[in-house]
Amino acid sequence: HSGEKSNKCTECDYSSRYSGNLKAHMRTHSGVKPYKCRECDYRCTTNGSLTQHKRVHSGEKPYKCSECDYRCTLSGNLKIHMRTHSGEKPYKCSECDYSCTTSASLKQHIDIHSYGEKPYKCSECDYNCRYSKSLTQHIRAHLGEKPYKCSECDYSCATNGSLTQHKRKHSGEKPFKCNECDYRCTLSGNLKIHMRKHSGEKPYKCSECDYSCTTSGGLIHHVRKHSGEKPYKCSECDYCCTSAGGLIQHRRTHSGEKPCKCDKCEFSCTLPGNLKVHMRTHSGEKPYKCTVCDYSCTESGNLTRHLATHSNEKPYKCSECNYRCRVLADLKLHKSRKHKNKF
Repeated sequence: HSGEKSNKCTECDYSSRYSGNLKAHMRTHSGVKPYKCRECDYRCTTNGSLTQHKRVHSGEKPYKCSECDYRCTLSGNLKIHMRTHSGEKPYKCSECDYSCTTSASLKQHIDIHSYGEKPYKCSECDYNCRYSKSLTQHIRAHLGEKPYKCSECDYSCATNGSLTQHKRKHSGEKPFKCNECDYRCTLSGNLKIHMRKHSGEKPYKCSECDYSCTTSGGLIHHVRKHSGEKPYKCSECDYCCTSAGGLIQHRRTHSGEKPCKCDKCEFSCTLPGNLKVHMRTHSGEKPYKCTVCDYSCTESGNLTRHLATHSNEKPYKCSECNYRCRVLADLKLHKSRKHKNKF
């Protein structure tokens, strides 16, 4: 009743009110794992951990979110998930204003300050990272290896996390919701990036020009425009590009794969972004609005083209003739039609 933790570990600072807890803790030092799963080689130090592990085999998810359809096997995971609804971020960086929902996310963030080291380097390109697991996943982009397969369709991917995300397309689960608009998504990271659209935050800045963006991947992709580097090469043709995602998308031109399908009509396409734009033909949504007039449209590219009509400026010039235009897309179209033998 006094709250005194009289059972103290002789190896570290751990202490507990209960001798049973101390006994279980001591196994973390001794390495003894007396509890064994009957269905696989998993072993652990406590009966409670074994009970939790068994849910991997049974598929049991007894903990359910009261705000959405999210379910999980551990009460601790539900507690973390609930922070996506409450906005609570109890883990705070002592070096900057960053805060997050999990201790693991904070640990990864802290590595940014010690910019140290990214010891894991790709032998195919200049990619390097802090974690061996990240490198393993990256290398699969070069190899085209996709060991994780969906049990409901032909989809396969390079990481277990991507498969978990994909499965939500079948279930329709979007557990992460924006508190500023109706946006929902399947990944907490996507919600974090989305929130920057509301805040205007663009934390990733190019050292060569004024470009800034919302994601580290976007900055890496942009920097290659300065260097001209295109490390991702197609094994079937001469195509090369600046990002793994670009190569994956290109490969579909060879395979004819169109994994993104509309549930309203027979439309299918290679990119989820294209499907998102297509769905606006059904919903009537036109999220891109002109600040000069009442024009609105379904795609950012169309808005860029429209905004140019309010200006007489034609900054894009053809290197082969006197043609000038307002938007880059029109210049590319001109070159493909008028000078196709040279490009």
